[in-house]
Amino acid sequence: MKSWSIATVLSGALAGIALSVWQSSAAQPGKYLIILQAGKQSHEGHARAYHALLYAKELQENSHTVVLVFDGAGTEWVEEWTRPGSADPLVPLYREVRAKGITNVVCDFCANAFQVKNSLKERGTQLVSEYSGHPSIAKWANQGYQIIVL
Repeated sequence: MKSWSIATVLSGALAGIALSVWQSSAAQPGKYLIILQAGKQSHEGHARAYHALLYAKELQENSHTVVLVFDGAGTEWVEEWTRPGSADPLVPLYREVRAKGITNVVCDFCANAFQVKNSLKERGTQLVSEYSGHPSIAKWANQGYQIIVL
């Protein structure tokens, strides 16, 4: 009976330690790089764009550092959301995310490839070309960012 009691006490103590470690690690703010590569041509692309904004907003509201990267066909979304008079239903969420100070990185090479570079430059959007014309992903990984690609 004594060995069972000791085992019960030890397992309870270990469970308490594990819960404490989990709670303290869960409370630590993280850093996330969300890359949107999906374009505007499909229902799936619209869903991915919505979730990129939603995830960025939720993470930032929970004290995490968030950077949004618009790469590939994802550059079309920035062009759409910054276009005066755009009727896209995600414009208000995009503006909210921007107002929260979430960093917005737009790929120079891809903006050109998807023919939105000129309109983005006219609107004052900064285009990034750190690695072969694209934003550097290694730069963010080296700073400890977790990378999410949509």
